[in-house]
Amino acid sequence: MKIKSRVSLRKNDKNKMVESLRDIYGDGVSVFSDSKFEVITTDEFKVIFADGKQMFIEYDGQLFPTVRGALELLPPNRLVTVDMGAVKFVVNGADVMSPGITAADSSIQKDDLVVIVEETHKKPLAIGRALISGDEMTASSSGKAIKSLSYVGDALWGLEI
Repeated sequence: MKIKSRVSLRKNDKNKMVESLRDIYGDGVSVFSDSKFEVITTDEFKVIFADGKQMFIEYDGQLFPTVRGALELLPPNRLVTVDMGAVKFVVNGADVMSPGITAADSSIQKDDLVVIVEETHKKPLAIGRALISGDEMTASSSGKAIKSLSYVGDALWGLEI
């Protein structure tokens, strides 16, 4: 992952970003109201750091927590739970197949960004883009449901400033 640019956000831009995140993820993002935001543009997506910690990505115009951000924020929405048999594949970057999904937020629509969690402790393992709706994920017994974008241990996970 190559870094193309690094920019500190002005307070006004940061406040707009926090507000848009609050609309999606609730008041948990309020902890970033006084944080310093920096945007790192890589060859894959933009990474938003809050006080030196990578917290969000911008992917196709959508803001979403990174895996580290999801671990800290524990977002209440857009969660997809996978069974323990799928965990070893997900943490190695594999796309998520429908048979491995035990639960999915019914509000998930095709192309939404989602957090993939394991079923026992609900810890985030990866983030991805939904290829089908949340209801279809739990109803389907075959096929690919989520395209993996980032996972624990990948280049984004290790990106620091």
